[in-house]
Amino acid sequence: MLTGLIATALGWDHRDVDKLENLQDRLRYAVRTDRRGETFLDYQTVDLGMEWMLPDNAGWTTRGRIADRGGASSGGTHQRYRHYRADSLHTLALTLVGDEMPMTDDVVEVLRHPARPLFIGRKCCLPAAPIVLHVVDATSLLGVRASIPRPPGADSGRLPAFWWDGDDRTAAAGDSRIVAVTDERDWGNRVHVGRRFMREGHVDPPEAARA
Repeated sequence: MLTGLIATALGWDHRDVDKLENLQDRLRYAVRTDRRGETFLDYQTVDLGMEWMLPDNAGWTTRGRIADRGGASSGGTHQRYRHYRADSLHTLALTLVGDEMPMTDDVVEVLRHPARPLFIGRKCCLPAAPIVLHVVDATSLLGVRASIPRPPGADSGRLPAFWWDGDDRTAAAGDSRIVAVTDERDWGNRVHVGRRFMREGHVDPPEAARA
């Protein structure tokens, strides 16, 4: 998801397979769950054959051009069951390794001024606030994520965390454990592939300073 988010901000599309896979290989991140939120299932139905839903009338556009719908979803009534997590909060520290473009500073700039609108997972899930909070010069993603104050409305106590196992191994003691994940994407075939290791545990970030 992070690769797709950054690629959208850069103005890339799914045909830029080599650039997408290179970007994905260079990404390193650590994330904490500030507020768990709750899951819900949204039932959706739409008749794409209605006159106002036809591409020439509906205004479904991509970069200013009408986006024709083809295949099995081009017409008729369709049902969707969409899974969402509502009211959750996450703080994520991210960097890029290597000397290729884009660099980390480039990513910061495009996330602040994206080439296309950004969304979280689905196009209807727009960010509720600017995505970039801080730019930090540090040696550990885990340390950055643990030091950023928890936002208003965050859960109390220690917060669940998830990070790249190669980052700051000295902090991997305590209740953390290694988990195998399959979250890398084969962008050419549009499937998730591979197996790598991340670490999950908890952090106790400081409370936000009161005004």
